[in-house]
Amino acid sequence: MTEVASVLYGREDIRRRVEELGRAITGDYAGRMPVLISVLKGGTVFLADLIREIPLPLEVHFMAISRYGDAEESLGRVQILLDLDVDLTGRDVLLVEDIVDTGLTLSYLLSVLRARGAATLEVCSLLDKSVRRIAPITVRYVGFDCPDRFVVGYGLDFAERYRNLPDILAVEDLRALRGDPDILVPLLTG
Repeated sequence: MTEVASVLYGREDIRRRVEELGRAITGDYAGRMPVLISVLKGGTVFLADLIREIPLPLEVHFMAISRYGDAEESLGRVQILLDLDVDLTGRDVLLVEDIVDTGLTLSYLLSVLRARGAATLEVCSLLDKSVRRIAPITVRYVGFDCPDRFVVGYGLDFAERYRNLPDILAVEDLRALRGDPDILVPLLTG
């Protein structure tokens, strides 16, 4: 398996970084009740661990989006499949992402949330592929600066597989993974 994928961020490094992010967010939002919004499905594992590290009253809400067309990158063209059912007017909103890449989709989401009257709006992302950034956005809370590699695990998937890997793997041979999407299954058990 090591020729197909290798550990980029191990589970203990992820755990420690999530704790650090939780402490920073707790300090910054002390005395307030932030609304954490995550985009399904990738951000759910990170969000679940992150909220346990934020000992503040908070709300959690979800959105689901889909990119238009068959392109591997959305180029910022998205459709909202599941929208929020909460009024954000005057609220402190923290958008929690699994990974920020070009920033085009995130830029769109931020504009949608800003238009809904949030008092403050920040982004927390486990991974930031800043090397690929196109849209001029700021990610306030970053877990790891991610190299320009395809990654799976800890919520990140390939064809809906591998979200449940406890580590984040860099895929070394994407062609092999595309040819056999189950090639990494043995990593799930051991």
